[in-house]
Amino acid sequence: MVTPVKTKAKVIIDNSGISSELPILITELGVLDPLLDYLLFHQHDRSGSWMERVVHATYLLMQYMETNQECFSAPKLLFQSFSQRLYTGTIDEYGFDPSGLYWLPSSTKTVNGLITALSGLTDFLSDKLGTINMNPLRKASPFELRLNYAAWYRHNHHDFLGHIKDKTINETVSKARNVRGRRTLLTVHDDAIAFQETLFSRFYLEGMGGAKDIRVATRNQLILLMMHFAGCRESDCLQLWVDDVLVDPQDPNSVVVRLYHPEEGRAPGNWRSHNGSIHRAAYLREKYGLTPRNKLTGTKHVGWKYQVVDHKDNYIQLFWFPKQAAILFGKLWRNYCRYLTPVDRQHPYAFISFEESHAGKPLTINAFKDAYKKALYRIGKAPTKVEGLSPHGHRHAMGRRLERANLHPRIIQKVMHHSSLSSQEPYTAPGIERVNQALQAGYAALESDDITNQTTVATPSWEELMKCGFDDIDFDRAVTDDFSKVRDRHK
Repeated sequence: MVTPVKTKAKVIIDNSGISSELPILITELGVLDPLLDYLLFHQHDRSGSWMERVVHATYLLMQYMETNQECFSAPKLLFQSFSQRLYTGTIDEYGFDPSGLYWLPSSTKTVNGLITALSGLTDFLSDKLGTINMNPLRKASPFELRLNYAAWYRHNHHDFLGHIKDKTINETVSKARNVRGRRTLLTVHDDAIAFQETLFSRFYLEGMGGAKDIRVATRNQLILLMMHFAGCRESDCLQLWVDDVLVDPQDPNSVVVRLYHPEEGRAPGNWRSHNGSIHRAAYLREKYGLTPRNKLTGTKHVGWKYQVVDHKDNYIQLFWFPKQAAILFGKLWRNYCRYLTPVDRQHPYAFISFEESHAGKPLTINAFKDAYKKALYRIGKAPTKVEGLSPHGHRHAMGRRLERANLHPRIIQKVMHHSSLSSQEPYTAPGIERVNQALQAGYAALESDDITNQTTVATPSWEELMKCGFDDIDFDRAVTDDFSKVRDRHK
């Protein structure tokens, strides 16, 4: 068997003319049909990244099967060994690998994702084709049962939509996979992933505003305002339509910005199709012959992550913090609309490319990220996520700003449009710097508290601690020279 090839293909399943671009595997016998069937089955409820992960996991499994033929007596044993090799790699301590795979060890998070992807595929093949399940469910051990109950509770507790969900514990809680992923490390989020507030003004004026083309500069500044002061992701901004920005009825200098679901959101202007449809997927198809951006693949894809909307027309309304950001956005927006007028646009999206070769086309995620990097370079910074200098760092900055304002968690949840309170923990948890500042302030308050000092054992000052104990390590008095007892000893 020859190693399969990963690629993408346009798949047509009926005579409608509608095609779906999906990742596939091609073997020496052609397209791997069972895998394609599984992807087609889930194409409307799964993301493109999920499909890529399933295909990659299948690719690795087929590689392992090819190089380890006749080594295992049962599919379950093969899958167990395959999972172990994902964690450990296939190269021994001397650098040799007789299998020829030369896999390096993968992270726990990566391997767990691959195991989960393959478990779903093997379930599907077992149900639809009657094949032997490589990773079947079994009765959970008492420890696994407790973990499953804890996971179920965490998933349902504080759920914003919990009142409409079935609270019955699913029977799968009492089961566990034959091969399950390892436990991952608990991630603690800190201030390093939030964009620095002290850097924002310079980045806005000199970075984003430093583009040579004033149209590009204005466009990028508008997106930046949405991210930093309304908590949007960069993908959210690229889903904005021109008709989604309205004058604030309470302040004509300000604006109201709504982000509609790419498919289910109501079309603008009370539009109605020939068959009575009023949602945006129909509007795009009938008026422009387009597909919603969340259903596209490749560089044209723009995701949508919100599960909660603010209105029956299926939109979320942006909340500006502070409110003055909406006024600034409104001023820039009026200028930007003048820049849009002479550009030929065969779509309703607000943010477009002004490059000559792509003029008028919707701005892509990659194009914006490239513009974002250039803006950072203009102020002498590099785009590093660990320092918060990434587009998503602005959403974290918004969350931290809301938390520092001591707003109620439910208010923050509404502003950030999270489906549960636990979803906002990464955005509102105190960071390392803030914890250090709190500790310093707390210790200073403790030292100044006369009652505490009188009723507890006094802690020696640093000056007292430094007066002795350095005879054998500080001969030159580099540290202790300022203290009288040490000086007296050398007289």
